[in-house]
Amino acid sequence: MSRSVARKSPVAVALKPRPSAQQVENLRRSRRDRALETAQDYVEAIADLSLSMGEARVVDLARRLGVTHVTVNRTLARLQQAGYVNTQPYRAIFLTTIGRKLADDRKSELAVVILGDKLDDAVAQLAMYPVDKIYVYEAPELADYDAERYCRVLTDVTREYKPEIFLAGATTTGRSFMSGVAINLYTGLTADCTGLEIGEDGLLRQTRPAYGGNIMATILCPYTRPQMATVRHKVFPTSCIRAEGKANVIDLSPKPALFSSRSKILDFVEHVGEKVNLVDADIIVSGGRGLGCPENFSVIRELADELGAAVGSSRAAVDAGWIPYAHQVGQTGKTVCPKIYIACGISGAVQHLAGMSSSDIIIAINKDPNAPIFGFATYGFVGDLMEVVPALTKKIKQMRGAPAVCPV
Repeated sequence: MSRSVARKSPVAVALKPRPSAQQVENLRRSRRDRALETAQDYVEAIADLSLSMGEARVVDLARRLGVTHVTVNRTLARLQQAGYVNTQPYRAIFLTTIGRKLADDRKSELAVVILGDKLDDAVAQLAMYPVDKIYVYEAPELADYDAERYCRVLTDVTREYKPEIFLAGATTTGRSFMSGVAINLYTGLTADCTGLEIGEDGLLRQTRPAYGGNIMATILCPYTRPQMATVRHKVFPTSCIRAEGKANVIDLSPKPALFSSRSKILDFVEHVGEKVNLVDADIIVSGGRGLGCPENFSVIRELADELGAAVGSSRAAVDAGWIPYAHQVGQTGKTVCPKIYIACGISGAVQHLAGMSSSDIIIAINKDPNAPIFGFATYGFVGDLMEVVPALTKKIKQMRGAPAVCPV
């Protein structure tokens, strides 16, 4: 990976030769025609599918038709608003890749446990992926998440079927119930794993950052079962939809004695504000303490809007009250893995790096040439971000006004 830091000029942009007017017109016409044809095929294909179609089927269809990620998201949003598609992501799907590999290495089966009420759509979505069994625990009492109930039910299921390895996503929900299940089963739990593999001794090697991300610790659980771990989102790719075969769906009999709880849900209060989806974003533009004040986040948002990116932040900006916590990237925020991560006014503390260092391309903008972020950046700009970021936004707008001819 090449690393370079622009020190003499705050802005460095490589320009391609300007195409002729005829080339530009031909390119625009070609793109417009392809977009119209693809959109027409996409809409017709969706119309042929059932109205209960899940997100996975939409995405799979889009990939086959060559529809871009942005178009998929916009189409899903419109279908959801119209009530045609349930686009709520099912968290277990991203674990099917590593789960399948671990099961194959152990010459074992991959099973998924799903809890809740009215689970037909979720089961159908999971069955599209390479899992061997789906255990369905369905009851009205499990419609809303309750840590005490879920922990008790999962403990009972685990004792009955005795899995060798038990994985869950390191989400707010996963973290809350997995610790309780581990305590009930008198076994260990490794949280926030970024690597999982089967060792030569047959034990699960669970790797996670430690000491603020300064080292990577590998943890073993040799004496108790199951070996339990929560896994950071997006550290493993989502597996492809299965080409053949089908999952064995097993309905479990609910045990009402397990549904007691000391807590009661009185109401749901929706947080009305800016919607943030950092973990799925291909491009993220983040701002830090170097912005100086909350008003300066406007230049970050302007660049993000121009790139179709999500807006992130460092912990310092969140702690200062400049931006909501939902935007925080780092060890105590979201762990992200975008194609491009642009860090503006972020020094590069180890806690922040732990949440974004796996990005494909990191672009750093900081006036301090010795900022640690430059040691991890693919490209860097040394300069005042209040000059660099608006200049980048302006240049992107200019280049979109006269697009270069893409190589075939």
